[in-house]
Amino acid sequence: MIADISKLTVKQKIGQIMIFGFDGQTVPSHMEMLFRDYHLGGIIYFRRNVGKSEQIKQLCDSLQQLSANHNNIPLSIAVDQEGGMVARIDQDVTLMPGQMTIGATGNAEYAYEAGRISGMELAQMGITVNFAPVLDVNNNAQNPVIGIRSFGESAELVAQLGKSMINGYQEIGISACAKHFPGHGDTTADSHYELPSVAHDLERIHAIELVPFKAAIEAEVDMIMTAHVQFPAIEPDGKPATLSYRVLTELLREELGFRGLIVTDCLEMNAISHGIGVGRGAVESFKAGADLILVSHRLERQLAAFQAIEAAIETGEISEARLDESVERILKVKAAQQQRMLQAQNQWRHINDLSSQIICNEMMLSAATLVQDQGNHIPLALQQPTLVIWPEVRESTQVDEIIKQEITLGTQLQQQGIIIDEVVIGNLPSEEEIDNILSKLSSQSIQQVVMGMYNATFSEGQQKLIAQLKKLQLAHLIFISLRNPYDIELLSSEDTYICAYENRPAMIRALSLVLVGKEAFKGQLPVQLDLTTN
Repeated sequence: MIADISKLTVKQKIGQIMIFGFDGQTVPSHMEMLFRDYHLGGIIYFRRNVGKSEQIKQLCDSLQQLSANHNNIPLSIAVDQEGGMVARIDQDVTLMPGQMTIGATGNAEYAYEAGRISGMELAQMGITVNFAPVLDVNNNAQNPVIGIRSFGESAELVAQLGKSMINGYQEIGISACAKHFPGHGDTTADSHYELPSVAHDLERIHAIELVPFKAAIEAEVDMIMTAHVQFPAIEPDGKPATLSYRVLTELLREELGFRGLIVTDCLEMNAISHGIGVGRGAVESFKAGADLILVSHRLERQLAAFQAIEAAIETGEISEARLDESVERILKVKAAQQQRMLQAQNQWRHINDLSSQIICNEMMLSAATLVQDQGNHIPLALQQPTLVIWPEVRESTQVDEIIKQEITLGTQLQQQGIIIDEVVIGNLPSEEEIDNILSKLSSQSIQQVVMGMYNATFSEGQQKLIAQLKKLQLAHLIFISLRNPYDIELLSSEDTYICAYENRPAMIRALSLVLVGKEAFKGQLPVQLDLTTN
């Protein structure tokens, strides 16, 4: 690791502050150009880049070797492996619960273990940075982008679990990244598409939004990621936090005392790219106090960001001394992360080790939450023919990825002795799919129905189906939220409602056990729901 940055050229220094992404599961041809001519210092993976763990390890090794041919500073390789519904890697690994799932357990030791297990597996694949945990306090039921990615709506709970997860990641060798500063939880817009705003006053922001980030700073988190969100009480000029000197330098650096790396959220998100633009956004975010510039997708925008920073240094808009400050921080964090990894290697367990799976399964069983069951429909009646309606994510969005599911609730309940007929529908079901279900119920003697709900408050088709099922006055009707707990808004206080927070295989298995009464529901809601009759 280079300690003397005076030996680096300006281009080499700029390369260190950049994190770029690319398409494909092998190294594309243009990467050599980026390492040779632009001295790129960081990579981010998405689902498009990853398969099984061995492929990921080979990709990481190839990138490190290619980089080493032109640079003597190790490459940072990052991923968004939050757990649950936001996990880029889900083949032959221990897929840990999502953050609201852990929030429903209320158990800080689980948060620590989730970071530790995920961290040791990422490290063995060659990944050095996880852009997690999410420290947004999700206290807005209409938030379209955070939701179950948050531990919950209590700032204290988010702080406690977030700090524990950070410790788990970093003690085992991975750099953690708390996001999205100063808070994306109380928004009704998605910064992937537009520029959200949080209009609260400073007293409220310090009392809620900043509490988890203060805990992360106490835990000496390596990185904090910015939010493309306006905070008028802090930045009256209307700039999003990513571009605000008042937010990143005066608040985060000076007032809160953060000494680690500030990384931007991706500058290609519409909140930046459709406003100030990626090139100018890179300059303004760096001037505001960011150390790392994230441009995840398009090569032309990545080069635009690099060249804009280079031009700003040439003209004196950004001083080389300011560049040196960030590069020194980057080299310090890279060195510390590598040292922790070397020290932790003797604690690593094999990827997808049985003991890790057991801990994961225990977490899921501790999280499944029975919100209401006035009709005593739980446990399911073994002798009753049961229809399971299972929503499958078929439309990819910035929030929802199309994930192939070989395990559904129907298959697992069948293993528990329930007589099952299962219908798989889209998360945005068509009229034909709805009619098919209603026809099946009218022609067969089925009085026990379990319907999975997946972000039903954002799905007109699911809402129509729910309304039709309720009209049938079935003997046993059970609704399970497989993502957004706020789907209860579509139900009444008389409806049986369960929150699972995710539809990943370990949670589906846990649901099958609690539904038949082999295990008890233990989870507690990490958000407040309106339980009044609708």
